[in-house]
Amino acid sequence: MLEGSILQKLGSAHQAGQPGKRPLNFGVYYKNTLVALCHALEDAILDSNSAPVVITAFQQGKWYLEEADRYGQIAEQASQIVIMAAAGTGFAEHPTSQRSNVALVNLAETDPVAQEWHLIILSPSYTAMVLCQELSEADYGAAGVPHQDLERKFYGFWTFEPGLVLETTELAIAHIHRYDPELQQSLAAQVRAIATLTQSHEARCNQPSVDNLGEIVFRVVDYLQTSQHSLTQPASYASNTQQGLDNNLVSNELQAYLRVAQLIDQSDVTNPMAAAEVATLAEVMGQLLDLPAWQLHRLRLAGLLHRMAFLQTFESDLAPGTVHYDDDAPGIPLSCPLVPGTQVLRKMQRLRAIATIITHQTEWWNGSGQPAGLSGDEIPVESRILGLVAEFQQHLARFRAEDGSDGLSKSLSECQAQQGDRWDPKIVEALQLLVSGLQQGIDLPVSLPKIAAGLWMLDSHSEENLLDLYSLSEAEQDASLEFSK
Repeated sequence: MLEGSILQKLGSAHQAGQPGKRPLNFGVYYKNTLVALCHALEDAILDSNSAPVVITAFQQGKWYLEEADRYGQIAEQASQIVIMAAAGTGFAEHPTSQRSNVALVNLAETDPVAQEWHLIILSPSYTAMVLCQELSEADYGAAGVPHQDLERKFYGFWTFEPGLVLETTELAIAHIHRYDPELQQSLAAQVRAIATLTQSHEARCNQPSVDNLGEIVFRVVDYLQTSQHSLTQPASYASNTQQGLDNNLVSNELQAYLRVAQLIDQSDVTNPMAAAEVATLAEVMGQLLDLPAWQLHRLRLAGLLHRMAFLQTFESDLAPGTVHYDDDAPGIPLSCPLVPGTQVLRKMQRLRAIATIITHQTEWWNGSGQPAGLSGDEIPVESRILGLVAEFQQHLARFRAEDGSDGLSKSLSECQAQQGDRWDPKIVEALQLLVSGLQQGIDLPVSLPKIAAGLWMLDSHSEENLLDLYSLSEAEQDASLEFSK
């Protein structure tokens, strides 16, 4: 990272060992990915209920000019827009630049921020950020700088996290001071007022919901998918180049969900490690039950995303687990009922199996659960594992908070009390074996997921229709699983 750049300053502040700071999760992004991602996040401003401060870095004025008309529309909603870029022909003359709430900062060509691509959106109801820096010629290695513009690569990350967006906004404002102290003072005052509101627990940006972040994620995934489908590369393109572009887009679709899940955890001060702990426990349980590697991948990803099932609308009229019926057969529920949070996941076809696993984690072994009243082996095995492990982890978190104990025995007892009714007895036995190992000193490290590197958890099995699979006879089911290995 370039010394003195905004990305470098934020990264340094979050190096391992810094008190109160979490290390950042960096990745590499192709230009076409960043265009689609930024367009989705920018367009979400038009649907927000508050006027955000928007700070961007476009590298050069010519790149801003390609987006200037869009920014004219965004300026109608934003309270303030700041465009940082090395000046170019027409940079200051475009009509958008003449608006009273749009400010231009002409970066010196030697300024490291002139090599960065930033989008920072800060308001009490919506925060988002893309923070990237273009790879240097040396970073590209022997292949050299790409000739095709869409193959240009950037290093950085993106997030919805209010605290990080606010911290980065303050770094950007400090950088602006060297060019325009008056603008810096005005921005600082606006940001202080917004910061007071964003730090309130009641702020919309701190309350993930289907009609807030869920809608934004829908837009992000849609834009990324549209970008992927519209890529028409010349025949001379190597297949591995095309595959790299495609994978980068799909990776960021998955990242959108993982970042929402991360924010859900952060908003729960009593159990902020739920997703990471459930993912680890679920994967180990799958190993104890001798599940194949592809099911372990699904379990880990379902664990990381499992709280999406409880993501409701801000003022929801739809109760969790509401069953929707087929109009042609009103007495028969759909095979996978609509649950607001997991409907967000279904936007991404490759998360089809994961959405089903998460939807049915609240089924009961005896058939009295929700959302579909499945019983016994009708419930996907991953859903049975996930439901039990999520409940066990919630008990652990409660006992740790109440008396500081590890809570292993008490949490296990709580789950054993419902085996045969709520939980599959065989899976409770596996949980007992896991708890016994933990009590004997087996180390089970839990770490936050590397969000920018989660593509390995997706494979062809991620698109399976699990309910169709589990409706087969036992013999047919075994044959289907054997064929898919």
